[in-house]
Amino acid sequence: MIDIKAHINNVALHHTIFDLPFAFMGAVLAANGTPTIHDLIFIALAITTGRAAAMALDNLADLKYDKLQPRMSYRAMVSGRISKREAKVFIVICLLLMVLSVMQLNPICIYLLPLAALPFLIYPFTKRFTGWCHLFLGLAIAMAPAGGWVGVSGQITAPMVLLCTAVALWICGFDAMYGAQDEEFDKSQGLHSLAVSYGAPNAFKLAAAMHVICIACFFAVGVMLALGQSYFVGVGIAAGTLVYQHRIVSPTDFSRVTQGYFMRNGIVSVAIFVCTWLSFYL
Repeated sequence: MIDIKAHINNVALHHTIFDLPFAFMGAVLAANGTPTIHDLIFIALAITTGRAAAMALDNLADLKYDKLQPRMSYRAMVSGRISKREAKVFIVICLLLMVLSVMQLNPICIYLLPLAALPFLIYPFTKRFTGWCHLFLGLAIAMAPAGGWVGVSGQITAPMVLLCTAVALWICGFDAMYGAQDEEFDKSQGLHSLAVSYGAPNAFKLAAAMHVICIACFFAVGVMLALGQSYFVGVGIAAGTLVYQHRIVSPTDFSRVTQGYFMRNGIVSVAIFVCTWLSFYL
């Protein structure tokens, strides 16, 4: 009997809030505000199944470390609710569904898929050799707006590249802050992070710099595409959210780094997507 709930836990399905809104945003911008329902459905399927495969692969690759980390005890693979074999089968099924979904979008997408999939296939292993592993995660998430954009238009444009850069830096900075709480554990296991490479205080400074640049990139996208005022309201909400996130945690106090803190970061993606869509109608 397949434990569906365990698999949903294993891939943290609710974390699609970080990439799916940006995938839809890419589609909306590429279609000048009116993507088809067909495209939105298959973009959502491609992003969701691709992300699920990536998360399952990440958890499989990190299983031996997660079993030693008390903070990860809730994970389905750590608790034994999902076997390694089940996880591998799940990954294959998700990848097949992703490919089938991508084939329903602009024809160029299937040719670009190997390039788009590369960041999430190698990310789980980057923490073995580089402190900039967070950037690979950012690049993986940035494939969501790229996929939405190219899936609709079949084109790679300067605003799209800028949007993907903003998303990559947003995720990289947030992940660097979140991962800094594991600095000592990572050192003990020979793993890498910005906190391990440069110390938690410097990791936080780098994260802050990346978030400043990412907001500037979001702002520039709106200027380049001459988007309406509501878009810039969304960028303002995102900026305020990031400022708040930086204010409530520090390199010496992770007491407020909870699941609530983690999920609150999704305000960035939701606010910018909703305000992007509204900018075409207000």
